[in-house]
Amino acid sequence: MTLPLLISVPHAGLQVPSEVRELCSLTEKQIVEDGDEGAAGIYSIQEEVASFVTTGIARAIVDLNREEDDRRADGVVKTHTIWKVPVYHEPLSDELVETLLSKYYRTYHRQLTILAKNAKLGVDCHTMAAVGPPVASDAGKQRPLICLGNAEGTCPESWLSRLAKCLENSFQVDVSINSPFKGGHIIRSHAHELPWVQVELSRDPFLSIYQKRLCVLEGLSEWCALLGI
Repeated sequence: MTLPLLISVPHAGLQVPSEVRELCSLTEKQIVEDGDEGAAGIYSIQEEVASFVTTGIARAIVDLNREEDDRRADGVVKTHTIWKVPVYHEPLSDELVETLLSKYYRTYHRQLTILAKNAKLGVDCHTMAAVGPPVASDAGKQRPLICLGNAEGTCPESWLSRLAKCLENSFQVDVSINSPFKGGHIIRSHAHELPWVQVELSRDPFLSIYQKRLCVLEGLSEWCALLGI
């Protein structure tokens, strides 16, 4: 049975696009560390859901979960990674920034809008560092193994609570709600199209990638059944 979900996996990519490849100063390891390591495997459930969107472009280059006008160091087109490592040898021109936004950022969000009509719920899927990185509000602090966010309004609280219980059943761990993440730009900006929730799984190896994938799918399946969708 296909789950009536639109799955978004915005930070699994590792590619540096050709437009900025010669300017990028990051190593492969640094690109991995800035992105959602493990997300490509954990959320590889495209055959089980109504719609699925991801990208090959690295989060360190274009962050699809930021507002388009967010020009902070860790904003939409970054100057530094979450570990405060410079991304480029020299600043990008305004023209290059616009190219990245037009080609990768806006394209991703258009896909979400188009595919929303095929689903009943949206799930924005991430992995998070086990300990808060330097740029985070919880820098240096141990994070929960699972965090769900609805930005306090992108889906009903009762739905979020039910998903937390379903994931607690499948993972056999506690689930945090709206802490340390309430939900980013994707769920906030697309919530007028359908209800959205953000899922964050710790990169702590408390389970293998394969086991995490099975638990995610089990939890989402139980959630949809409980909601009767």
